[in-house]
Formats: sequence, structure tokens, C-alpha cells
Amino acid sequence: MKAINQLSLFLILCMSLGMSAQNIINGVVTDKITGSPLPGVNVVIKGTTTGTSTDFDGKYQIEAKPGNILVFSYIGFASTEVSVQNSKIINVALEEDAQQLGEVVLIGYGTATKKDLTGSVDKVSTEDFNKGAITSPEQLLAAKTAGVRITSGSGQAGSGAQILIRAGSSLNASNNPLIVVDGVPLDVDKSGLNSINPNDIADFTILKDASATAIFGSRASNGVIMITTKKGQMDSPLQFELQTRIGYSQIDQQVEMLSASQFRDIINASGNPKAALMGNENTNWQDLIYRNAISSFHDLSVSRGYKNANFRSSIGFTNQDGILKTDNFKRTSFSFNYDQRLLENHLKVTLNTKGSVSENRNANQGAIGAAVAFDPTQSVYENNAYGGYFEWLQNDGTPQRLATRNPLSLLLQNYDRGQTNRSISNIILDYKFHFLPEMRVNFNTGYDYSVQRGDVYIPKTAASNYINENAYGFTSTYENINKSRFMDAYLNYVKELESIDSRIDVTAGYSYQHFYRHGRFENSNLQGENRNTDNGLSSENWLESYFGRLFITHKGKYSITATLRNDRSSRFSEKNRNGYFPSAAIAWNISEETFLNEYKTVNNLKLRIGWGVSGQQEIGDFGYLSVYTLGNDRARYQIGNNFIYTYRPEGYDSNVKWEETTTYNAGIDYGLWNNRVSGSIDAYIKKTKDLLNFIPLPAGSNLENALTTNIGEMDSRGLEISINTIPVMNDNFRWDFNLNGTFQHREITKLTLNDDPSFPGTPTGGISGGVGNNIQIHSTGYNPSAFYVFQQVYDTNGRPLEGVYNDTNGDGNINDADKYRYKNPDPDFYFGISSNLTYKNFDWSFTFRGSLGNYMYNNVSSSNGYKNSMFIGAGNYITNASTSLLQTNFVNAQFFSDYYIENASFLKLDNMTFGYNFDLNKTQMRLFITGQNLFTLTNYSGLDPEIPNGIDNNIYPKPRNFLAGLNVTF
Repeated sequence: MKAINQLSLFLILCMSLGMSAQNIINGVVTDKITGSPLPGVNVVIKGTTTGTSTDFDGKYQIEAKPGNILVFSYIGFASTEVSVQNSKIINVALEEDAQQLGEVVLIGYGTATKKDLTGSVDKVSTEDFNKGAITSPEQLLAAKTAGVRITSGSGQAGSGAQILIRAGSSLNASNNPLIVVDGVPLDVDKSGLNSINPNDIADFTILKDASATAIFGSRASNGVIMITTKKGQMDSPLQFELQTRIGYSQIDQQVEMLSASQFRDIINASGNPKAALMGNENTNWQDLIYRNAISSFHDLSVSRGYKNANFRSSIGFTNQDGILKTDNFKRTSFSFNYDQRLLENHLKVTLNTKGSVSENRNANQGAIGAAVAFDPTQSVYENNAYGGYFEWLQNDGTPQRLATRNPLSLLLQNYDRGQTNRSISNIILDYKFHFLPEMRVNFNTGYDYSVQRGDVYIPKTAASNYINENAYGFTSTYENINKSRFMDAYLNYVKELESIDSRIDVTAGYSYQHFYRHGRFENSNLQGENRNTDNGLSSENWLESYFGRLFITHKGKYSITATLRNDRSSRFSEKNRNGYFPSAAIAWNISEETFLNEYKTVNNLKLRIGWGVSGQQEIGDFGYLSVYTLGNDRARYQIGNNFIYTYRPEGYDSNVKWEETTTYNAGIDYGLWNNRVSGSIDAYIKKTKDLLNFIPLPAGSNLENALTTNIGEMDSRGLEISINTIPVMNDNFRWDFNLNGTFQHREITKLTLNDDPSFPGTPTGGISGGVGNNIQIHSTGYNPSAFYVFQQVYDTNGRPLEGVYNDTNGDGNINDADKYRYKNPDPDFYFGISSNLTYKNFDWSFTFRGSLGNYMYNNVSSSNGYKNSMFIGAGNYITNASTSLLQTNFVNAQFFSDYYIENASFLKLDNMTFGYNFDLNKTQMRLFITGQNLFTLTNYSGLDPEIPNGIDNNIYPKPRNFLAGLNVTF
């Protein structure tokens, strides 16, 4: 009996131990809508303080026993409770609670949720992108976020756009932001972005203030844009996606020039003997050089997700005709992304590779200015030796060198083809230590390699050869190679300190990047005479960096971020090579405080304050080094039939050093009525010192009369406001409406080593008309590139008086001392308005974009808007004039009159899309039509109120586009 009792007691004890035994629970937490893994999700056993959080792949591991309840919580998502049973795998899909919060964003060498961010960071995802004939990724972003201004400078097929974050910080160094694609930092100044297929992009993360960008140190003073491409989802079936779009483009408007009848009236009234040169035709040359263009865009992708791996591969083809005849852009792109998890998910291997072949038929854009100026009374064709095109000829039958060339000939007798092959690839190894799971090491290495080759052929029959003294025809070949390779390695330690309800996140790492560039060209005439050859000008530079970041959160309410980066740039000498870039920021989640609990209107309210220093070293390929460059045609020796070119020394400054920008930022993030209204407000001040400035030098002090060195300081300040609203949201109908606006101002505060009130500034902004004329100036106390002009005097009827200007200094003489600084190209305020409306299967979206207070110099009118411009030159030819002549009646050029400085504020309907979605069992289809550049409201009299440098001089016009497309997913 005693033995039986002992056995029973033993069995009962074993059962008790078994019931109380802890199970190791594993699982993955994902977004229910997208299937994407969610890092940083809190997983807690209900009623206890025992918990963990998901890693970068959404994976977690926790010890729990049957009957425990796991609580999964994540900012912006509804909390979910799951009871632990016998299964050791619990996967959870969280549903969004507030539509916007809880997004994971890249912050440079890591990620964070929006709740924890301390810097000024915006994320723009696929559903927010601009639609239409998009050939370069930055066009997806236009008008989508405050503080980011994207301006397309040309309507050329395949062209990109200028990106400015917070107006830029430099005068003569690059103002382009650093762009990082899947962890690969690009050399954008050399290679551009249009080799990347926009359809492969999942989202953009924009880092704007120094507390967010300082960990990138070099090249970060103008902000950072981090691009993430689309990837396959974990545990997802094989999926194909096909997108095809057909586009139609037409010219929006033409430059306003005199008609043939107006031209005849003015020429005949002038009494000039050149009136006899007029023809009998009525030719609109702009009609002849432009066309309606057809484009096509096709993309196919395949993706699949497994338990421990996922991939996505895509191929795309773009064929875009420009509205200028002979202009064409073709791109074939390929991308492949692969993720593999090994060693029980402690090691993640990521491979990203993107390749493209871009082919251009480059139209001769000189035809645009020629079409504006060519005599409208002449015929297009003529029986002659110059391809049958009418040309202005001398008495001996050869073309007049200074006369305007036939616009159609410039296009059809110019064969300019180029091809760019580009590859961007990297591999990332992310290992979470087995013995210390809070610690992980990340190693990222890759390259950006591009080769551009092309040739130009102009036949003997082209009259344009005579401009360059190539009467036998002309051929040219060129090759440019750009290589960039990099390596990043960092350690990251994340620890939950439950005793003090805090979390620390520490990162320390090393980065290296090497750049190599090589260019060569050869020009010759069709008789085989070598006119100019450069067999190779190579350059290279490198960046080496050490960086660290400390991130602390306390009680989910308070966050502190501190970073430090040390950069070494080969563009500077050893004594100036080191640059140190610190930053610090704090954030207070006020909405987590108990005193706000009773205010149900406010569900998110966060205050951010940050400070940081970032650097700039983009001053060209050679920096402090002395170099020799190849001379031009006038500096060569002839030996037989060969021309030997000379090399000349260039000016340099051996003491050039880092330009530094210090940024102060204060911001508020808010969400009201369960985030039906949300957004942010940011105010910033940027102070740049040791400006990398291109300045004039005293004669004989260097090998040039101007060079780049560190002289000057500049201040920028701005206010950024974004408002995201959901006015309507129910089962069938949803309307999202978003606004963003940016106030900005820049001012040069120092431009010389010593105060010199008599120094007017540094001229800039070259214009057409005269020789070496500049219309802008960098001056202390003014915005960069302020227009530097005379103040026009008008008669009682409001008509400008020719050559009559205000004597601003009162000395009784009108000379350069009377010029004043009047307006500038920067807008005082720019904004974007976006709307996305869905009703059942229908959707309608649009984006407006605009700016206020930006001014433009109308160089088309100033160089073609006076009577003598029609007879300029000693040769027997005449040219057309701008219709501004009818308002001014100017006889001579008035290039520096402020009459030509015009308010270029505008409102533009950038794009509008209508779509319908079909759900056919396992296949989803979407049909849509899109219009781009539909209309522009402005008082500017020229062709386009939006030109990056504020000088309108015969730019390639931006077309109006219409697009029809089909997306199929199966």
C-alpha cells in the first residue's frame, strides 16, 4: 500500500511539473493588409512584465506555458491577444488601428517606428506616388512632402529632375541630397537616377534635419533620400504582376514670336535694306520641330515567399518619344531581390541587384532656339547642297557662320546616339548573436557601376558643320566610366531595461566608399583628320568613416538620440581631411501622458527638438590637388596632318576644407480624432560656414582668375506644414486629402574674409545675349542668385522707356553702380495638394503643385525682343523677334532691365488618374487613365514658370501627357 501511495505521489508530481513546464513559443508578426513583417512589436504575457519584441523580420521567441495569454501590441495597430495552447508556433497578423502610425521607417544604419522618431523624417509609399509617364524615380515624389522641392528642368525624353531638400545649403558645391538605394549610396551627380525603374520602388524615406542625417556625415547637409525597392513577402504564394501603359504627349504651348505678317510689317517699316531678304512663305518653325509623341511602358514581376526565404524579380521596358523630333529614350531594366534566413533565423542574407541598359537618340536642342529665331517668311526647303534645307548663304555659296541654322536641318541632319549600362548591387549579412540575442552585426558591401558610350555623326551636307569649321562633316565618339564601391559594417545592441521601463539602442560602425571616373573622347572630320582627342582623364576619390548612435526611450514617452560621425575625404589635404559631425535630438510623446487621457480628440501628439552638424565635400574630382587639363582647339600644334594638343595647369587651393552646416529643428507630430486628421509642423534654421565658394582672384595670385575655396557663410530658415485628412471613411467610400506647404528663406551672411562694403558680390547666372553677361549675383545680405539689374523707368502709359533707368545712387550717372538686387528664383512658399478618392471599385486621384514668390528672368524676350535683334550681325540674314517687342518697342538690347524679371508664381495640375479595379477570383485587374501637366495658372509671360535656375532661355518644353494602363496580378 505504501509503495502504491509513493507511486501515485510521484505521478502527481510529474503531472504538476509537466503542467507548469515552459514552452518556447516562436512566430512571426505581420501587417494583415500587406503581409509585411513588423519589427519592434511588443509581445507580453498578460498580467506580467515578461515579454520580448520582434526582430527586423517580425520574428519573436518567448517562454510561455499553456493557458498564458500573449498580448501583441504595436503603435498604430489594434492590440491582439492569443491564448497559448499546445502549438509552439503562433503567427499573428495585426490590423491597423489608425491607418498611419506604427510605420517602420529607415533612419540610416537601422530602422525605427514613427512613434520613436526624434528627427524630421517623412515616408512616401507606393499608394502615394504620382502616376503617369514616370521615367525617373524622383518624379514619383513631386509635391508629396513638405520641404522637398522637385523641379523638372526639361521635357526631354527620359530626363530627370532637380531635387532640393530645404533649399540646399551650398553656393557652388552640390546641393543634391545623398540618395541610398537598398543600402547602396549613389554617386548621383555623375550617374543620375533615370537608370532605375520607378515601378520597382516600394517607398522613399526622406531625412531632412541634421539629427536624422548626421549619421551619414559627408554629403548629408542637403538631406538624405533612402529608396527601398519592392520585395517578396514571407510565406506567400507565387505571384505575377504585369503592368502595361501607353502614353500620348503633345506640346503644351509655344514661345510667342512674331507671325510672318507681323514680322513683315516691322521689317518693312524699319527701312533696313535687309528687308529684301524676306521670303514669301508663312512658316511656323516651332510647328515643324515638334510632334505628338507616343510612349510605352511595360513591366513584369514575379515574387514568392517561403518559410525562410523570399524573392522578387522584375523586368521592365520603356520606350519614350520626346515631343522634339528625333528625341527618344529606351530603357530595359532588371531587378532581383532575395532574402534567406539561416541558423534558426539568426542570420539573414539579402541580395539586391539592379541593372539597366538605357539608349538615347538625343535631339539637337539647339533647334529650339533656332525655331524661335528663324525668319518666318522663308521656306523650309531649297534646292542646294545642304540636304535640301533652306540656309542663309554667303556669295560663294557657303553657309554664313553666324546666321541661324535651319531648325529642321539641325534635327534631321544630326545623329547623336548614346547608351548607358548601369549595375547597382549589394549583399547584406545581418547576424543576431546566438549567445547574446540583443546584439547583431550587419555587413553591407556592393557597387554602383555605369558605362556611358555614344557617338555623334553630322554629314557633310549639314550647314551646321561650318560653325565649327568642319566643312567635311563631323564625327565624335565618347566614353565615360563611373565606378563606386563601398563597404559598411556596424554592431547594433538593443536591450529592454524592464526595471526602469526603458529601451536602449546602440549602433557603432565603419564605412568606406571609393569613386573612380574615367572619360575619353575623340573628334574628327569625315576626311579622317583627328581634330581633338583625349585618351583618358581619370580621377578617383574616397571616403572613410566611423560612426556611432545612441537611442534611448523611457516609458514610451521620452526619446533621446545622439550620433557622431567622423569622415575622412581624399578631396582635402591630410591636415584638413577629418570632419566631425555630431547631432542630438529629443522627443516627448505628450499623448502618452495621463493628463491627456481625458482628451479623446488627441490620439497622437509628439514634440521634437534636434540639433546637428553635417558636411559637404562635393567640389569636383580633384579637390586640393594640382592638375593639368587638355587645351582647346586654339592651343595646339600641327605636325603634318596631326594636331598636337597642349596641357595647361589649373588653379587650386591646397587649403580647401569641409563646408559645414549646422541645423536646429523643432517639430510637432499630431493626430486627431483617431488620426482622421494628422500631420506635422517643423521649423528649422540652418547655418552654413566655410562655404565652398567659386570666387574671383586678384590677377597673378593663382593660375586662374577664379577658383573654389572656403569663403562665406549662409543662413537658411523655413517652416514646413503637412496636413493629412480622411474626411470620409466607410465600407464603400474613402477619401484621403493631403496638403503640405513650405515657407523658406536663404541669405548670404558673409562672402569675404574681411568686411568690405564696396564688394558687390560674385556674378553668376550666365544669359544669352552679349558676351559673358551674368544676370544674377551672390551678395552679402541677400538671397543667393539674386537678380542684379537696373530699375526700369516707365512713361505715363506704363510703357518702359528705352535706356532710362533710375539713378539709384544719386551720382548723376547711370552705370553698374546703379544696379540693384531685385527678387530671386527661390519661392517664398511652395506647396502640394493631393487627393485620393475610392468608391467601391472606382478610384480617382489628383495632385496639384505650386509656388509663390519665385521670379524668372525672361531671357527669350530680352535677347529677341528688340528691333535690332532682327538685323544683328554683318551678314545677309534676318531673324524673328519676340512679341514682347510689340509692348516695349525697344530698338536696342536692354538685357539688364528689371522689366524682364517676372513673377513666376504658379499653380499646376500635375496629374489626375481615374481607375477601376476588377477582382476575378485569384486575379486582380486595374484599368486606369492618367493625365499629366494638364494646366498651369500663372502670370508669367514665358513658356514655363518653373525652371530651376530662374533663367528662361529656350528650354525644352514640358509636354502634356495622357496615359492609359492595365495592371494584372495573378
